[in-house]
Amino acid sequence: MNTAGEIIQYLGGIDPSPFFVLSLIPYLLFLYWAKESNEIPKIALLGFRLTLVFVLMTIIFAVLAKIIYDSDLTDIDPLHGAAEAFLTLSDAMVAIGFAQSQQTKVVKNS
Repeated sequence: MNTAGEIIQYLGGIDPSPFFVLSLIPYLLFLYWAKESNEIPKIALLGFRLTLVFVLMTIIFAVLAKIIYDSDLTDIDPLHGAAEAFLTLSDAMVAIGFAQSQQTKVVKNS
């Protein structure tokens, strides 16, 4: 029987890259549904799409961190901060989109 340490060591050796790629499939399906459903405000939908830009920029900055500094992205504050700025922008767009949609809703009193 494996000990907890052996299991953790085994799991730590698994390359997470395929999981990240596979996680794009449901997200792309969500974006397609969101566009077709017209339930999500346009600004919020743009924010959800910008999340893909965040992912792309994170990959680019991670490669740059490795090439230029021979380090992980999380260790290079300017690059890490620049990547996170894209996430902040996308999150802000989602929040603004839903906030505006709540303000423009017509309340029906019976």
